[in-house]
Amino acid sequence: MFVLYKTANRVINKNETTSLLEETCSRILSFCNSNAFRQGICIHSPIIKLGLQHHLYLNNTLLSLYAKCFGADTARHFFDEMPQKDVVSWTGIISAYVKSGNHEMALRVFDSMLISGQCPNGFTLSSVLRSCSALGEFEYGTCIQGYMIKQGFDQNPVLVSGLVDFYSKFDLIGEASSLFIDKGNHDTVSWTMMISSCVQARRWSQALQLYVDMVEAGVPPNEFTFAKLLGACGVHGLNYGKLVHAHMILWGVKLNVVLKTALVDMYSRCQRIADAIKVSNLTPEFDILSWTALISGSAQNFMFRKAVATFCDMRVSGYIPNNYTFSSILNVSSLMLCLELGQQVHSRVVVAGLEDDVSVGNALVNMYVKCSDKVDDALRVFRGISLPNVISWTSLIAGFAEHGFQHDSFRLFMEMRAAGVEPNSFTISSIIGSFSAAKLLPQTLMLHGHVVKTNLYKDTAVQNALVDFYAGSGILDDARRIVDTMSCRDAITYTTLASRMNQMGHHELALNIITDMNNDDIEIDEFSTASFLSASAELGTVVTGKQLHCHSLKSGLCRWVSVLNGLVNLYGKCGCIRDAQRAFREIAVPDTFSWNGLISGLASNGYISSALSAFDDMKLSGVRPDAITFLSVLSACGNGKLVDLGMEHFQSMSEVYDIVPQLDHYVHLVDILGQGGRLEEALEVIQTLPYRANALIYKTLLRSCKAHGNILLAEDMAKRGLELDPSDPAFYILLANLYEDSGRGDLVERTLKMMREKQLRKNPSQSWVEIQNNVHPFVAGERSHPQTNEIYEKIESFETELKKHGYHLGMVTRDSYHHSEKLAVAFGLLNTPSKAPIHIIKNNSICRDCHGFIKFITRLVDREIIVREGNRLHSFRKGECSCRG
Repeated sequence: MFVLYKTANRVINKNETTSLLEETCSRILSFCNSNAFRQGICIHSPIIKLGLQHHLYLNNTLLSLYAKCFGADTARHFFDEMPQKDVVSWTGIISAYVKSGNHEMALRVFDSMLISGQCPNGFTLSSVLRSCSALGEFEYGTCIQGYMIKQGFDQNPVLVSGLVDFYSKFDLIGEASSLFIDKGNHDTVSWTMMISSCVQARRWSQALQLYVDMVEAGVPPNEFTFAKLLGACGVHGLNYGKLVHAHMILWGVKLNVVLKTALVDMYSRCQRIADAIKVSNLTPEFDILSWTALISGSAQNFMFRKAVATFCDMRVSGYIPNNYTFSSILNVSSLMLCLELGQQVHSRVVVAGLEDDVSVGNALVNMYVKCSDKVDDALRVFRGISLPNVISWTSLIAGFAEHGFQHDSFRLFMEMRAAGVEPNSFTISSIIGSFSAAKLLPQTLMLHGHVVKTNLYKDTAVQNALVDFYAGSGILDDARRIVDTMSCRDAITYTTLASRMNQMGHHELALNIITDMNNDDIEIDEFSTASFLSASAELGTVVTGKQLHCHSLKSGLCRWVSVLNGLVNLYGKCGCIRDAQRAFREIAVPDTFSWNGLISGLASNGYISSALSAFDDMKLSGVRPDAITFLSVLSACGNGKLVDLGMEHFQSMSEVYDIVPQLDHYVHLVDILGQGGRLEEALEVIQTLPYRANALIYKTLLRSCKAHGNILLAEDMAKRGLELDPSDPAFYILLANLYEDSGRGDLVERTLKMMREKQLRKNPSQSWVEIQNNVHPFVAGERSHPQTNEIYEKIESFETELKKHGYHLGMVTRDSYHHSEKLAVAFGLLNTPSKAPIHIIKNNSICRDCHGFIKFITRLVDREIIVREGNRLHSFRKGECSCRG
């Protein structure tokens, strides 16, 4: 460069002709414009000395140099002082503003150009279209298109590509495609632009199809084409990504840093981080984007240590992290829930002067929300962001909601709107989701009103959040109304509805959703399957459950732990304990829910020793028991009358596992002590409860008093229980039964009279049996069923057989003759294939007469009859019951 400068001075000294001077300066400036920007500025002074400051070509070149060296504003000063301006001058300054991101000024200068009478060329219009896209000036852009057509620029390949990009930015891919197809004869740049537009619009399949069309048209792709295609493959799947990678090799495209970064990103998105690392090591060239892609890819694949190590290697290699790098490593901190790492990265962000950057600020807000117990940390970072965007606000609002500050999150939402930042679907769905847990109906109604006024109401995520809120709040009609009006329902819509219906006890309605999903041609996924299995388990509809099991096997859903857990729960609650154990064995790594389902199933089916053995296996496998586990273990101890072992497990909750026993655990403890005859100890547990006693715990001890004939304590428990729940007839019935067992007929009549005076009635006995996917309910004394005569004839035939065998049940009364479980058993025997087990659900305890009756039936017929009462199952087979009663 110094030699060139001396040559210019030598030319001046020798007084060579003006044309030669102009030519020499032009060559020097042209060289500098491509290779040495700042040295080229030094030529400005000799040009003035030579009197060439009016030379238009030289001034246009200098304008380009000033823009490259000092930015658009400095170039503007030079532009304003230029004595002459042509289309190149105007295009140069417009391009400078576009490159600097000042699109408003670019359009303003373009308007001035038109006013001056200067006609734009294709390059001018291309820059203007970019500004229209960036500013969302759709009408302005269409006016530019009209001007292009009038001036005959509509066949210009550069402008066609610009228009394709313009329409794509407004999500008008149809118009962009039509324009692209109409013009024809495209080169590699225009094909790549169209592919890029489809990728940006998330039309992955269309982008890949365009590549196929491009190859068939004989247009060779370049590295930019493949970089864009790999972006589509990262979403579309590994097989597509491998195919594009192979094509890249076949076309002989050199692996540069851009392509390497795109390949790393694609393999990372497809969970092939080993391949991503292998690709990154193929060439020694790295840049900040390739390092960032490796860090981000490791984080996506939960290889957090690898991500941190890569960040350290990048620093050692001398690369300075940019805002995207810091955002990626902060995301690692959030996923690891590692506040210390996040704080260390935060300090580096401050040193780099990027704390007010929006993307870094958003990552910091998210990190502190996830990792810190104090929302003030996130709020402080948020206030430091110079121009917070919708992501910044959403992260903060969601963070406050996650920490339980729902009212504050709603206040921040209002502050966000006041700041002129419009919420997106994630903002709204996050707030509604937090309100669902807090049951904040008025605030949700306000948000619902807001989204109805905006296009957000059509967003599936927002509608799903509203469905979840209304269904979770028990307003099923409103939830169902939203579902019916949705134009695009998905698996989340129906899974949310089914899950909430299960929580409310509407299990039949939950199973009906299977039909709705089939009608909408929505595939049942692992989450919806788990919900449907839960509904089947609660209803005891084992046939429906087995059909879901078959669907899971065919669709490959049985590899999901949640589905297998659902199967363990289903079969355990339906008395199919061998099937439950088989499903459990298929789980590669059982979690707490898996073990809980197995232990509960074994305990409720009467396999006490197996349940306690499974609990030991759970601990040996390294899975930590939780509060639900101990409910099942204590239930097993109670059913097995293992008092000392039950006491030991109860004490280990707090002493070994740091689990605070809840009221339900104390109810089980009272039941264990009561069944073991240690009534005084059970009473002491109630009197020293750390919680306010409920009616259930008094009822539990009352049952034990009945079993052991303790009238005084029973009367005390009944009195205390009725003070808490005067409308529960169970206290009167248990007390009356105790009096009857003790031969106190007078007290029986007095107790039943008090019950009648309070207009209390025992809940009618109901039983349900599933036959061929239909649930048939039976009420005590049922005579409205179409098969009533056959049912009663069946029962009478068994009664006759019972008398022949001299089998006495003790209290075979006319009332027990009509009990719902007997009706359900008779109906099941009449309508199911021989050898098929019969599954019955009962809404209250099975009476002694019916229990003995069903045991006798299984002596006569080779059937298994399973009756579920609450959480306990009676499996009758060959005259025996799993409860050993």
